[in-house]
Amino acid sequence: MRFLVYDRLLGFGDDYWIEDARGTKVFLVDGKALRLRDTWELKDTQGRVLVDIHQKMLALRDTMVLQRGGEPLATIRRKRLSLLRNHYRVSLADGNELDVSGKILDREFAVEYDGELLAVISRRWLTVRDTYGVDVVREDADPALLIAVAVCVIHLAEKEREE
Repeated sequence: MRFLVYDRLLGFGDDYWIEDARGTKVFLVDGKALRLRDTWELKDTQGRVLVDIHQKMLALRDTMVLQRGGEPLATIRRKRLSLLRNHYRVSLADGNELDVSGKILDREFAVEYDGELLAVISRRWLTVRDTYGVDVVREDADPALLIAVAVCVIHLAEKEREE
């Protein structure tokens, strides 16, 4: 499953569609403006909220929180000792972890679970500028979760670069 995401997705207060490889709208990212923290909702085409995405307010390091149906889904933060590459840990509510590593700001990274590749986020295969793809490589993976993870790690990396 391949999805196309536009860089403008990280703007706040605007809505952006994520399309599949055929150009069909699949997910809507609804940016919430005028909030104390960075907040988005990932919705399906019927407007149902699939994943709530927001910044954790009181944390020692920047942290993003994902929720589904009001219940915790995942927490995302940068690994402490990741000097050579951008490296993030996604702690899932069920106790498992996803590992995200690569060149986050260049939109070239992988999401793995227990050493197995779940998704590749890349600009390489696209000719459209300011667009990157999320290629979900496992059939049983949750595309909404993986897209939300991609949005979060890119946002965290950009905030870190600005500081």
